[in-house]
Amino acid sequence: MRRSEELGHAASGGAISSRSAARGETRLHEPMARHVSWRAGGCAERVYIPADIGDLAEYLRGLPADLPVAFAGLGSNLLVRDGGIQGVVVLLHGALKRIALESRLKGTSWENEPVEGYGVVYAEAGVAAPKLARFAASHDLVGAEFMAGIPGTVGGALAMNAGCYGAETWDVAAQVLTLDRQGQLTERSAAEYTLGYRHVALNSGAEEWFVGGWFRLPRGDGAVSRQRIKDLLNRRIASQPLNLPNAGSVFRNPPGDFAARLIESCGLKGMRIGGAQVSEKHANFIVNTGGATAADIEDLIDEVEYLVSKRTGVRLIREVRIIGTRL
Repeated sequence: MRRSEELGHAASGGAISSRSAARGETRLHEPMARHVSWRAGGCAERVYIPADIGDLAEYLRGLPADLPVAFAGLGSNLLVRDGGIQGVVVLLHGALKRIALESRLKGTSWENEPVEGYGVVYAEAGVAAPKLARFAASHDLVGAEFMAGIPGTVGGALAMNAGCYGAETWDVAAQVLTLDRQGQLTERSAAEYTLGYRHVALNSGAEEWFVGGWFRLPRGDGAVSRQRIKDLLNRRIASQPLNLPNAGSVFRNPPGDFAARLIESCGLKGMRIGGAQVSEKHANFIVNTGGATAADIEDLIDEVEYLVSKRTGVRLIREVRIIGTRL
């Protein structure tokens, strides 16, 4: 789920090899509103749901070199424009779903450290981040509780260093499994990436997607961890507009400040364009009040960004991805 080039500018350059789609599911002209949490947007020219990682590697090897490819998990930080997406969208949630305890961290800086006091959880990219948090707690591993507040998949969390409540994904990610356009699988350590606030970049600059990750977590009291997860989820319910379709935080927090505070200080809570509205509950959320188009949502994002910059001098940086073609 690494950030793909924006789609919608290059049509398919050739036929997709039939051998590559033998085990997964292909859908043509698939409405992406079904797969993004905003419940808006156009169709993907082609969607592929892989049977497993090996099948996905084989599928990618069979694609024309110039065919655009995008990856999506729960679609919680994604807006697909109303004109849709050319090329292929690979859907990982419900497909790459393996999660398990493992005993090794081969080739990482932790490889030779004592393993006593720690455990390792392996999760494929399609596993929901809250599931990882609960799985770890059920095995008396602590430190992943914050992931219960991330409304996305492991792949998306790795790709953007997602975080909340004072912790980030790469605080606990020790090693990852990536896949490139040629179908090559590679195990990489955290040291091979430049990491920052909602930013992850492979030092070599190669284009790869995360398909799995190993998370090194201290052993602790699972009951305490499970209670912390409940507390964090209650805090999320109390502070976020979860009753309406949304994509989580729209903008990154500026250094030393909060995007929600800036937006609210500009009097933008409740602002509407079509069916899209700046949430009355949390100003850094844009909700679909019913019937919002992707254009409504994107126009509202643009307007909020413009007005905050004009009135405060702070340029907000988007956390959500916007892909596809405008009508």
